[in-house]
Amino acid sequence: MDPIAKVLSEYKTIAVVGLSSNPSKPSYEVAQYLQERGYKIIPVNPMLTEVLGEKAYPDVTSIPGAVDVVDIFRAPDAAPEIVEQAIAKKAKVVWMQPGAENLQAAERAMQAGLEVIVGVCMKREHKGLQDKSQE
Repeated sequence: MDPIAKVLSEYKTIAVVGLSSNPSKPSYEVAQYLQERGYKIIPVNPMLTEVLGEKAYPDVTSIPGAVDVVDIFRAPDAAPEIVEQAIAKKAKVVWMQPGAENLQAAERAMQAGLEVIVGVCMKREHKGLQDKSQE
């Protein structure tokens, strides 16, 4: 199975790091799309208390319970710290959205045994798989 299809079908709890409360921002659009399709969204943004009806957390390690995917919507220089948090949280996947790519951080996540997806949009990939399944 395609690694992206595997992630999207097997993992349902997604920490969205850098999730904005602004509906016009890509992080909000992607999180809302995924939430509407049954994924559990956990906002990670120290400036917010709630987004999309979900409690927001200041960082990945402060989230109670398990996290499957850490979806990064931050600048590339923030990725190493977020990857370390994902490793500490025992997440299964680090997903770096377009614009959040940091290859050294991706390498670190892979060395720690996490699946890593870099430079593609989670919403776009999910939509593409849905379109294929309806053909």
